[in-house]
Amino acid sequence: MPRQPRIEYAGALYHIMSRGDRGEAIFDDDIDRHQFLKTLGETCGRTGWIVHAYVLMQNHFHLLLETPAANLVVGMKWCLSTYTLRYNGRHQRRGHVFQGRYKAVMIDPEEFGFTARVSTYIHLNPLRAGLENRAGKYIWGSLPAYLGRAMPPAWLELERVYGSVEIDSHSRLAGRAYGRYLDRVWRIDTRHKDQGDTWECLRRGWCIGDGAFRERLLKAIGKKVARARRETYGGGAKRAHDDRNASIIIQAGLSALGLKSKELVILRKRDKRKQVLAWWLNRHTSAENEWISQQLHMGHRTAVSKASKAVADGIDPELNKLRQLLENTKNHGLTPTPSSDGGPVFHGTCH
Repeated sequence: MPRQPRIEYAGALYHIMSRGDRGEAIFDDDIDRHQFLKTLGETCGRTGWIVHAYVLMQNHFHLLLETPAANLVVGMKWCLSTYTLRYNGRHQRRGHVFQGRYKAVMIDPEEFGFTARVSTYIHLNPLRAGLENRAGKYIWGSLPAYLGRAMPPAWLELERVYGSVEIDSHSRLAGRAYGRYLDRVWRIDTRHKDQGDTWECLRRGWCIGDGAFRERLLKAIGKKVARARRETYGGGAKRAHDDRNASIIIQAGLSALGLKSKELVILRKRDKRKQVLAWWLNRHTSAENEWISQQLHMGHRTAVSKASKAVADGIDPELNKLRQLLENTKNHGLTPTPSSDGGPVFHGTCH
């Protein structure tokens, strides 16, 4: 099963989420919750991690986590496996507690707005789940500490999140101000429920940041994928990397065919130049047919596979001539390899 590539570096910031195996509970009672927090604290002591926000739900947990050293993978492995041993030992069970791999969404640490978005999502989680009727009543999270109702553990740092919503962490009224901020956000959320889920990208995205941040991550992903078999990795991050590289190849192909991007919109869906571009992308990239059909404005994704077959068959003289034009671009160094860097297309991200 392909896995999401993990990018680690000193000072990285992540939104971590992990669910119970088969969606089952990972906390049966408060003793389990205390045990998990103890394990998390021990992990922070071993790794130097800093937790900025957290919440423990019945069958999953969320962390806003900073890693001063590049040690996310080793730390998460120790934390989850240690808690699994303790949970199974206490309940006299065997097997997995957590479902597959944990989700780690990378966050731009330089822009506080992204910290605010993720921490707010975490702190409002119990409200959205119906576990409380006012933010802060649910005790199994970092919010009571932010509201001044509980002492924060040594591994929980409040300053980054307070600062991200322009609250002075040293003010004795910081907790009250943060509570007002969350109330404001919650009122806006409930008022605009009919407009869709504003938090969807935090659950399904692979990174949260601006274009420059995503570009740095995509370069790192390209290097990591290049060092392994391509089928080793999957998920939104790798798809974004592959789509970006495919977008470079589209530009090279358009140049070879004497076309501009805007012309793809007005050309017929079955235009032979589109067909040969679709074949070329299928041959030289890992981009999915759905993505290719959208970029080339070919309609349904099946048009891509049909076009690729028509070009590969070599029966149509015009397709053969266009194919040769694209093949010649490779000889002139216009075609990047699947692990090359650069390009403007990004998908599956929050911004």
